[in-house]
Amino acid sequence: MDTKAKQSHIFLFPYMAPGHMIPTIAMAKLFASRGIKTTLISTPQNIAFFFKTIERSKDSGFEIGVLLLKFPSVEVGLPEGCECGHMVETLEELQKFLKATSLLDQQLEKLLEEHQPNCLVADNCFPWTTDLAAKFGIPRLVFHGINFISLCISWHLINMDFSALLKSDSEPLVIPDLPDEIKLAGTQIPNFLKQETELRKFLESTAETERRSYGVIVNSFYELEPAYADHYRKFLGIKAWHIGPTFLYNKDTYVSLDEHECLKWLNSKTPNSVVYVSFGSVIKFDDAQLLEIALGLEASGQQFIWVVKKEKSDEENKEDWLPEGFEKRVEGRGLVIRGWAPQVPILEHQAVGGFATHCGWNSVIEAVSAGVPMATWPAFSDQFYNEKLVTQILGIGIGVGVQKWERFGGEKVGKRNIEKVVTQIMVGEKAKEMTSRAKRLEEMGFEEGGSSYKDLNDLIQELGLYSTAPN
Repeated sequence: MDTKAKQSHIFLFPYMAPGHMIPTIAMAKLFASRGIKTTLISTPQNIAFFFKTIERSKDSGFEIGVLLLKFPSVEVGLPEGCECGHMVETLEELQKFLKATSLLDQQLEKLLEEHQPNCLVADNCFPWTTDLAAKFGIPRLVFHGINFISLCISWHLINMDFSALLKSDSEPLVIPDLPDEIKLAGTQIPNFLKQETELRKFLESTAETERRSYGVIVNSFYELEPAYADHYRKFLGIKAWHIGPTFLYNKDTYVSLDEHECLKWLNSKTPNSVVYVSFGSVIKFDDAQLLEIALGLEASGQQFIWVVKKEKSDEENKEDWLPEGFEKRVEGRGLVIRGWAPQVPILEHQAVGGFATHCGWNSVIEAVSAGVPMATWPAFSDQFYNEKLVTQILGIGIGVGVQKWERFGGEKVGKRNIEKVVTQIMVGEKAKEMTSRAKRLEEMGFEEGGSSYKDLNDLIQELGLYSTAPN
């Protein structure tokens, strides 16, 4: 019998933002490596951004296809071409963006009807896909770009009555029923969760459809957070499979970057002597905050690589976010990169001994897999929950002390606090202990025969997906 006739087909439909697209493309490679036909569903701009990565996957023999949707940005009042989540800059725009994603239902329905995949893996931000998949008699799996502890905290928060529990924003709130005592300040919980808002209703709908979906795929591994993986499955009663760290399947992205300036610079440094500073693709610090970071890094005396989403000024001394003469004074021990940098190779370089991060889950799991301790600076979303995992549960990080959930801007942190925390993760006995714990975690990631490898195989078998690759 022709094996191609029996080959299973899976649709992957990520939310339109880098933090969701990146692990989904890696997940596509995971399924394709098992001989399953895999198709990514997205919009032209988002696919264009990752085109080279997808093409390299095809060159490596992975059967990964692409199908496009037209994003209705203008229809909901967004600018033409606003197709990616990191382009929205206000709460109102975010609500419009989420509305636009819900209007993709008819286009996706046509693709499901035409291609008849065996399964739909859709981002948790698309609650409407559970019913759409049911219409075609196929399972909808929810993909979460976050971890188990964040899933557990989020679920409990969505189901809490804040009017009865939260007397003041300064009062810490203990999240009930968790394996550990996790406390959040009222200011670390978004305001839209504390009252009846459109965003709260949206999150309630994602939680409700998640329960009705076939199950959940999580970008984590069991050994990293076993108590929370068990809590999510047993206490909340939701089927889940952990298949992370998915980024390990995206490493071909960095094959041609051996000669990147920062990697050459790192080659000249001694092991564990450099702190890497980067805050992801969404957080936008103002010039005053960037200035504080620069002053804190300079005062710390530590060697550093600092990635900033800024363009080089055409005029000398016109970059108000840098102290005058800063780059000259730190020349040799500090490197400022404006724009993009190859984060995974930087974290995995032997010279890097610490990471100042916003605690986005992709960044955290990349640091864990590289065995690097962290200075944690969360701003919004799941970042405060990830900070709890890093600092309280795993003991591989120290917080800068941010207390306010802020999607657009973030709480200000002064230069002295930045200097203190950066030094603490790099120097002294506590730094050595954190590094030792981080290195132990490094050895537990996705590997053949490991927990994530087994969970992926179990998932494929349970779904009855035909694989042309050997088990």
